[in-house]
Amino acid sequence: MTSLKTFKTIALTLAASASALTLVSAPSAFAVEQRLGGVVGCNASGHKQEGGAVLGALLGAVAGSNLAKNDRGTGTAIGAVVGAGAGSYVGCKMQKKDAREAVGGTYKSDGTRYAQSVQAAPVTRINDKFVARSNLNLRASASIRGAKVGGVPAGQTFQALGRTGDGKWILVGQDGVGVGYVSSAYVYRA
Repeated sequence: MTSLKTFKTIALTLAASASALTLVSAPSAFAVEQRLGGVVGCNASGHKQEGGAVLGALLGAVAGSNLAKNDRGTGTAIGAVVGAGAGSYVGCKMQKKDAREAVGGTYKSDGTRYAQSVQAAPVTRINDKFVARSNLNLRASASIRGAKVGGVPAGQTFQALGRTGDGKWILVGQDGVGVGYVSSAYVYRA
């Protein structure tokens, strides 16, 4: 392979990898992720998706370069993009698994996922951000008698998954899983 062809192959690989990484971190990734299932955005925290995209792009570039017979540069670029998409998807699945394990497992009730330590209550589903006005106790049930399972510090923005029928309790979410309840009297919409 001549040095010019080698240079073109490396340049195309880097360009395809950069393009794939840009797609992964797109600002509207959450909306797109809902349609593409974790290829360009992931609703679980962590960095495995980005790592998977980069690793997939590199492996795909190598495979594409080796499979292309006439135009290795094009094969490299196509392989990098396909590899980045596949790596991104696998990385997102790994992030979601890690999020489930971090809360000790989950279960579903009326379409809402809860951590094992949290008691399901009838809630009106919402997907909004709230801010704690003061330090709040995170409760295992929608009651002041519910066991304390954590806290939300004053000024902290958090994901809200639902509101109880009486409006007194907000179900706090972490990566789409209900991890406890806080009193709605001490929060405001972000």
